[in-house]
Amino acid sequence: MDLASPNRYHRHRDEVTRSGGGSIRDDGEILDSDDAFDIPPKNAPIERLRRWRQAALVLNASRRFRYTLDLKREEEKEQIRRKIRSHAQVIRAAFLFKEAAEREAPGGSPNVVPALPSGGYGIGAEQLTALTRDHDFSALQEYGGVKGLSNLLKTNLDKGILGDDMELLRRRNAFGANTYPQKKGRSFLVFLWEACQDLTLIILIIAAVISLVLGIKTEGIKEGWYDGGSIAFAVILVILVTAISDYKQSLQFQNLNEEKRNIHLEVIRGGRRVEVSIFDIVVGDLVPLKIGDQVPADGILIAGHSLAVDESSMTGESKIVHKDQKAPFLMSGCKVADGYGTMLVTAVGINTEWGLLMASISEDNGEETPLQVRLNGVATLIGIVGLSVAVLVLVVLMVRYFTGHTSGSVQFIKGHTSAKDAIDGAVKILTVAVTIVVVAVPEGLPLAVTLTLAYSMRKMMADKALVRRLSACETMGSATTICSDKTGTLTLNQMTVVEAHVGGIKLAVPDNAEQLSASIHSLLMEGIAQNTTGNVYEPENGGSPEITGSPTERAILSWGVKLGMKFVDARSRSTIIHVFPFNSEKKRGGVAVHVDGDEVHVHWKGAAEIVLASCTSWMNSNGELQEMTPNQMDTFKKQIEEMAAISLRCVAFAYKLYKMENVPSEEERDGWALPENDLVLLGIVGIKDPCRPGVRDAVDLCTNAGVKVRMVTGDNLQTAKAIALECGILYSKEEAIEPTIIEGKVFRAYSEKAREDIAEKIAVMGRSSPNDKLLLVQALRRKGHVVAVTGDGTNDAPALHEADIGLAMGIQGTEVAKESSDIIILDDNFASVVKVVRWGRSVYANIQKFIQFQLTVNIAALVINVVAAVSSGEVPLNAVELLWVNLIMDTLGALALATEPPTDHLMKRPPVGRREPLITNVMWRNVFLQAVYQVVILLILNFGGKSLLRLKNDTSEHADKVKNTFIFNTFVFCQLFNEFNARKPDEINVFKRVTKNHLFMGIIAMTVILQILIIEFLEKFTSTVRLNWKLWLASVGIAILSWPLAAIGKIIPVPHIPIEEYFRRCFRKQSRRRQGDGSHRPADSSL
Repeated sequence: MDLASPNRYHRHRDEVTRSGGGSIRDDGEILDSDDAFDIPPKNAPIERLRRWRQAALVLNASRRFRYTLDLKREEEKEQIRRKIRSHAQVIRAAFLFKEAAEREAPGGSPNVVPALPSGGYGIGAEQLTALTRDHDFSALQEYGGVKGLSNLLKTNLDKGILGDDMELLRRRNAFGANTYPQKKGRSFLVFLWEACQDLTLIILIIAAVISLVLGIKTEGIKEGWYDGGSIAFAVILVILVTAISDYKQSLQFQNLNEEKRNIHLEVIRGGRRVEVSIFDIVVGDLVPLKIGDQVPADGILIAGHSLAVDESSMTGESKIVHKDQKAPFLMSGCKVADGYGTMLVTAVGINTEWGLLMASISEDNGEETPLQVRLNGVATLIGIVGLSVAVLVLVVLMVRYFTGHTSGSVQFIKGHTSAKDAIDGAVKILTVAVTIVVVAVPEGLPLAVTLTLAYSMRKMMADKALVRRLSACETMGSATTICSDKTGTLTLNQMTVVEAHVGGIKLAVPDNAEQLSASIHSLLMEGIAQNTTGNVYEPENGGSPEITGSPTERAILSWGVKLGMKFVDARSRSTIIHVFPFNSEKKRGGVAVHVDGDEVHVHWKGAAEIVLASCTSWMNSNGELQEMTPNQMDTFKKQIEEMAAISLRCVAFAYKLYKMENVPSEEERDGWALPENDLVLLGIVGIKDPCRPGVRDAVDLCTNAGVKVRMVTGDNLQTAKAIALECGILYSKEEAIEPTIIEGKVFRAYSEKAREDIAEKIAVMGRSSPNDKLLLVQALRRKGHVVAVTGDGTNDAPALHEADIGLAMGIQGTEVAKESSDIIILDDNFASVVKVVRWGRSVYANIQKFIQFQLTVNIAALVINVVAAVSSGEVPLNAVELLWVNLIMDTLGALALATEPPTDHLMKRPPVGRREPLITNVMWRNVFLQAVYQVVILLILNFGGKSLLRLKNDTSEHADKVKNTFIFNTFVFCQLFNEFNARKPDEINVFKRVTKNHLFMGIIAMTVILQILIIEFLEKFTSTVRLNWKLWLASVGIAILSWPLAAIGKIIPVPHIPIEEYFRRCFRKQSRRRQGDGSHRPADSSL
C-alpha cells in the first residue's frame, strides 16, 4: 500500500456499513447492532451488557463472568454512595439548624467541643474530624481561625511542617494515616472453588465416582480403581491448573489497582515544595492546589485566588462551589475546577467522608471489553456445535452399545450382561460424551483476553503506560489517528529562555540585566514574581535556589532569578488583590497587585501575539513610555515570527497602571474582570523546548503503520509548523498550507459539515483551545476514524472522554485529565504512546493466534471422535486423554500464545478494524489445512492402523491399545507443532524470536515431558501402553510435517472479502431473487 495515499487512514469508514448491523450517531458512536455480542468500547448501556450475558452459552458462570462488570454489585455500590452522601448532608444540615438556633438564643454562645490534646498537639483527631465533616465555621473561629488551628497543629503557615521521619510518624499515630481499609482480594481457595463449579467437570467427577465404585466392586481395590481414579485425577489437575492461572491474573490486577490509586502531589515541608505520595500526607501538611488537582484530604483553605471546587464526587450534585475565607472547608476526593490556593490538612484516611466511601465499596476489576464479549459469542457458537456433536456421539454410542453393534467384542448381550456391567459401560460412554463437551466448549477463550490484557498491562507499565480501562488496550490496536499535544509530548518539556526582547531591545545575553533601567527591571521582576503559580525556594545556607511549578513557569522564574530577582522580596513589596488564573481559551493569565497608596499594577503574561494585540504603548529600556505605532507593532510581530520560526515558544509581559479607588470591594471582587486593554508592553521572551530524541522515528513508525499523527497545540502557527517539520508530522514547508496547518479559531468557525470535510486533511492545529480539540475529535470520529487523544489539562477532559482512547500525561497531567483518560502515559513521551499502539495490536494478534490454535484442535478432535463413534461404536481418544488435550489447548495454550510480546511486524500492517471479523480468511485457511491434515492422518490410523503399524500378529485387545495410544500421541504432538504455526499466522518463519519467549518454550518443554510420562509411566491411568522408539519417531515425524504444510499453505492467496461477508451477500442475493420472483407473478384473476 502506498504510504502517501490519502486513503491509507480511511479504512474504518466502511466497517459499520459492512457489518450491516448498526447505525452511526452524530458523535460517531455505533448506536445499535443486531449482534448481541457487539458492545461499544466506552460507556456501554446496562441493557447491552445484560443482553450478551443472556445470549452466551456458559458452563461455569462464576469463572466466565469473573472479569466482567458485576451489574448487581454496581447497583449496591451506588446505593452505598447515596447513603454516605445523604448521611453527611443530614449531619451538616442538622448542625446548621443548631448553629442558627444558638445564634438566635439570647446570650447564647457556640458550644465548642473542648480541644483534647492528642500526641502532644493542642487538638484531637475527633475534634478535627467533626470540624471539617460538619463544616463548623463557628468552631473554627473559636479555635482562632486557620492561624489558631495551625498553632494547635504545630504547623508554620509559610513553611509547613518540618517533615522528618519522626514527626511524620508522630502525626500518623495522633491523627491517622491517609489510607483506608480495603477489602482483601480473593484467596486461592476461592478460585479453586470457582474452577470446581464447571458443570461438565461436576458430571465427570460423578461419573468417576460411579466408575470407581463399580471397578472396585468388580476387580477389587488393587486393579479396580484405575478407571475412575484416572478420570478424577485428570479433572483435579484441570481444576488446579485453571485456579493457579486465574489467581495469578487476579494478583496482577490488584497490583495495577494499587498503582492507579497512588497519586503523587506537592506539599510544603520545611519551606520547600516536595513531591510525595497521597498516602504519605499527614494532618498539618500544607498542600498547594491548582486547577485539575484532586483534594487529597479534608482541610481548610489558608489562602487562595478564584478557587472553585467540583464537589460532585461527594455530594452527588454537579455544582461548582467557590471557596474563600468564609467557606474554607475542602473535602477529600473533590477536584479543583478553577483558581489556586493552599490548604491546611485537618483530617486524613478513614476520618474523611471520601475515606469512608472508599472503605465501603470494594475496587471492582469487572469491565468487559468488546473483544472479550465478541469471544463469548465465538465460544457460544463453537459450544453449540460441540454440544450437538457430543449429544450425537452419546446417542450413537448408546444405541450401538445396547443393540450389540459395537466393533470387536460385543459389550452388551441382552439377558447375559449383568446390570453392573451395563451401568459401567453406559457410564464410560457418558464420560466420553461429556469430555467431548469439555473439549468442544472453549470456556477459556474469553478468559484468554483477560490473560493477554493482564500480561500486556504489566508489560506496558514497564513501557511507561498505566492502563486505567482494560478495553483501551485493545481499542488502541484499531487507532487510525493520534491527536497529540506538542509541549511535553513531542518535546522534552525542559524549557529555557534563550532569547529576550525587553524595552524594545534584544538582550545580548538573555539573562543580562545591565542593559535595562531600574524602573523596567523592577516592573518586570514584580510581574514575574507575582503572576505565577510556581515557587522559588532559596536555601538558608546560600545554595542554588530550587524552582518549582509548570515547565513554562520554571523557565520564566529561572530567567527572573538570573536577572537578579529575589523571589520572596519581590512578592513582599506588593500585595495580591485579585488573580485571573491562566486560561487556555484566552491564552493568558493576570494578577492585580497593590503596591502602595492608591497605586495598583495589573500584570499580564501569556501568548505573545495575544498580549501584544492588547497593548497600546510600550516601555523602552530607559523606563520611558512610548506609543505603540503601527510600525512598532510590526517590529514586535516580526520578532515573534522570527522566534517562532526557530520553534521558540513566545511569551509576552505587559502591565497596566490602575487606581485602588477603581478596584471593587472585597465582597464584589470575585466577579471582577481584570482590565485587559490599553496595556504597556514590557518584554517578549522566546522559550526553547527541544524535540524529544526519537520522536521523529516514532512518528515515522506510526505513519508506516497507517496511523496518522496530528499535532494540536496552543502555540502559534509558526512555532507549531517548525516543531511539526522537526518531528516529521509535516514533510516539507510547501505542505504547510491551510487546511493541512490551521488555526483553532478558523476551524471552529466552519460549519459542522465543513469541519468533517477538512478534519482528515489537518496535520497541525495551532492556537487551539481545548474545545477546538474536542471539535476535531468529534469530526474525525464521524468520518469513521478511531481516535486517540493526548491531554494534560483540566479543560482537555471533554476531548479525552470523547475520544476512543484518552491518553493523559502522567507528569504534567492534572488529576481531572487522568480521571477522564483511559491510559496514563507516565513519562509524557510520544514514543510511549507508540508503544501503547504496538501493545494494542499485540493483544488482538495474540487472541487471533489462540483462536486459530483452539479451532484446529476443536475441529480435529470432534471429527475424529464423531466419525469413529458412528462407524465403529468406539472412540480412539478416551476421557482422560481428552482432558489432557483440553488442558494443552485451553489453559496452557492460552498462556503460551496470549503472552507473545509485540513484534515490529505488527507496525507494518494497517490498523485492525473494530468490526473486522475475529477469524480472518488467513486464519480459516490455516485452520482448514491443519485440521484436514490431522483428521485424514488420524482417521487412516484409526481404520488402518493395525496393518500400517504391523500389529496383526498381536492380540486384538493389545493391538487396539497400541493403535489408540499411537493416535493419542500423534494427536498431542500435532498440537504442539501447530502451536509454533499459530505464533505467526501470516509469516512463513514461525521460529523467529521464539527463544526470546521463555514462557512459550517452557510450556512446550513441560508438555513434551508430561506426554512422555503419561505414555511411558502412567499407562494404567490413561488406558494406554508403552510405545517403542520407532512409534515415537513415527508420531513426531507425522506431527512435524505440519510445519512444511503450514509454510506451503501461507503461499496460497486468500480473498479480501471475509468468508462471513461472502455468505451474507449470497444470502442477500437469494432473498432478492425470491422477492423478485414473487413481485413478477401475475395477479390472481379472481381478485
